[in-house]
Amino acid sequence: MPTPGAAAGGCSYDGSAITLVPVADVAHLVHGPIGCLGNSWETRGSLSSGSTLHRRAFTTALGEHDVIFGGENRLRDAVLDVGRRFRPAAVFVYLTCVPGLIGDDVEAVCRESAVELGLPVVPVLAAGFVGTKNAGNRLAGSALLDHVIGTAEPAYTTAYDVNLIGEYNIAGELWQVLPLLDRLGIRVLSKISGDARYAELTWAHRARASMVVCSRALLSLAADLQAEYGVPWFEGSFYGVRATSEALRGFAKILGDPELADRTEALIAGEEARAAARLAPYGQRLAGVKAVLYTGGVKSWSMVAALQDTGIEVVATGTKKSTPDDVTRIRGLLGADAQLIEEGNPRDLLRIVRESGATLLAAGGRNLYTAMKGRVPFLDVNQERHQAYAGYDGVVTLAAEIDRIVSSPVFDRVRQPAPWDVGDDRAAGSLGHPPVPVRLVG
Repeated sequence: MPTPGAAAGGCSYDGSAITLVPVADVAHLVHGPIGCLGNSWETRGSLSSGSTLHRRAFTTALGEHDVIFGGENRLRDAVLDVGRRFRPAAVFVYLTCVPGLIGDDVEAVCRESAVELGLPVVPVLAAGFVGTKNAGNRLAGSALLDHVIGTAEPAYTTAYDVNLIGEYNIAGELWQVLPLLDRLGIRVLSKISGDARYAELTWAHRARASMVVCSRALLSLAADLQAEYGVPWFEGSFYGVRATSEALRGFAKILGDPELADRTEALIAGEEARAAARLAPYGQRLAGVKAVLYTGGVKSWSMVAALQDTGIEVVATGTKKSTPDDVTRIRGLLGADAQLIEEGNPRDLLRIVRESGATLLAAGGRNLYTAMKGRVPFLDVNQERHQAYAGYDGVVTLAAEIDRIVSSPVFDRVRQPAPWDVGDDRAAGSLGHPPVPVRLVG
């Protein structure tokens, strides 16, 4: 059981949902009170190139009557209704705290409904009380391994079939990476789970290699694929020029083809040169910009590399939910004396920004208002954002976005003293009109 406050950043159900909801042609049904769906839906900006069924929200909306008499019948009716009306490729059923506590047999309902509908109905057993969001990510991976992966075979295979695990196509980032792999002759057999279709998940076991993309919580899925099906894996990132190049080299190395390695180096040389030319105009404009990065997990180091590639200095980074290996990577990028932020309440974040001389706060959306109150330029780097920062093109987009933010004239204005805090002459001048004469009466 998590300690009080441990699930403040998202519970296990939330973690399982944000991991699997990007599967586009699946109906995602939340078995629980309406609040569980409403509080977590659409928190991750995963895009789809086809079906948009995953954008629809389905829930059993349990009430007091269901708590007393059980919610299994309500769940069965909901699964059958969704399956018949929308004919999805599959139905994913997400367990939440209430049905977990009253003992609803979700697995039995899913088995019976699958037979009646003639399509897969997958239980995702990650009730919120189980633990943190990371625990939910892992349980989502377990659900795929137990009920989905290995249940079908691809039409054909190649020597260059790979899986991308933990890539969620935030703001379309996947589409900036796939062309690079296509040019190398690498086929993404399964995407878990950004812009994915149910069918491709079923044959992930036939890939020749897997890359875990910025999602440490899904390392267990990659390890299990290796243990059960012999699929080797490595961990990497597509954030930043250097990281993208290393990820491509990682594929070439793990696939073990010398010709692929040569093609990879040729592609990297060309793309790095092109990225350098496109980043050059921002070099002078971003010179001297310092950033405080407050995020967690893998992004605590992957976004450091991306920010550095734009030419700015990262003076501190968050380590919430980061592992010792993540911290080692951070110190490799920032040095042994890197300032690490374990818990960043608004007051501490603004203090660090002030003391470090930072001109940019890069964090998740919940810290937007912290930056506004501190009159600090803010860059959203979390899953709610609408800009794609992956790959070589993404670094250029990141530099352009930072330039737009820190160059905004609004920050010069808001940092000036308020008219009522300065003398009458300055106050009047700042308002654009001469002082108004005051006549005392009496």
